[in-house]
Amino acid sequence: MSGVQTLEVRPEEEGMRLDRWIKTRCPDMPHSRMQKALRKGEIRLDGGRAKTDARVAAGQSVRIPPYDAAPPPGQRPPKGPDPRDEAFVRKLVIFRNAAILGLDKPPGLAVQGGSKTDRHLDGMLEFLTFDAQEKPRLVHRLDKDTSGVMLLARDRETATELGRALKGRQMQKIYWAITAGVPDPEQGTIRIPLSKQGGAGGERVVADPDEGQSAVTEFRVMERAARKAALVALWPRTGRTHQIRAHLAALGTPVLGDGKYGGKDAFLPGDELPKGLHLHARSLTLPPGVPGAGARIVAQPPPHFRKTLSLFEFETGGPDFDDPFAELTE
Repeated sequence: MSGVQTLEVRPEEEGMRLDRWIKTRCPDMPHSRMQKALRKGEIRLDGGRAKTDARVAAGQSVRIPPYDAAPPPGQRPPKGPDPRDEAFVRKLVIFRNAAILGLDKPPGLAVQGGSKTDRHLDGMLEFLTFDAQEKPRLVHRLDKDTSGVMLLARDRETATELGRALKGRQMQKIYWAITAGVPDPEQGTIRIPLSKQGGAGGERVVADPDEGQSAVTEFRVMERAARKAALVALWPRTGRTHQIRAHLAALGTPVLGDGKYGGKDAFLPGDELPKGLHLHARSLTLPPGVPGAGARIVAQPPPHFRKTLSLFEFETGGPDFDDPFAELTE
């Protein structure tokens, strides 16, 4: 925002209409702001009110009031937080202590903005300050269409500690996926290096045994519907982009609804199955070194996921579901 300015009309500007003169000398002043300032008398010509079509003379002074500069051509102005999102994002909080917030992110909500994404979690963080001195920080991400547990750090020190735990594989994150087909074998470890690949369909990752980054995912089939579909628990030991989606597709059993990685094989015949990606960050256990260490934060699956569970009559209770990889942590 500029402050009040008093500008002098130059000899070569003699006879220009006032509105055109303002656009020449203040090219970043929005047209609507100029019109309003003229109507209210905030723009003064030699100390007096002036009309849009007034002609300026060399040596005259023009008072220009404060204004917010318009964005460059082709660039949209930054969009601030929408007050209507405050109640929405606060309802997502499922865990809170002095240092950490746990959210249940719904499918369809992007974590961060992009060229075509104005509404995203990162833009709502100021509504989650509560009693802290600063807004919380993102420490990891979920894909836009993936639902479930996300952590926010409420101070810099905790953000650093959580980042270290994520990088050092000290945090157990359990995902549920409903797959098109049933993985064979039904339990094991997927070790397929992955590398990023651009393209018309946006960023994706591909198996790359030679130059890819190490990617390791534990998996276990919890329920199955013949050979048609399965409910699979997964523990990504590494945190590569789209890791679970790429790994399950590599097994030939893509996440149900994941056309990006599974193509037509990610969809089952029948109109009764809900649309949407069937991948859910079910739980996360806080690592040592942070307040609440050992706490397990759990998020219930979203409606489309629950409907598919019901259609296949998949059960989701019992000790195996509480800790499907207990033998790996003993």
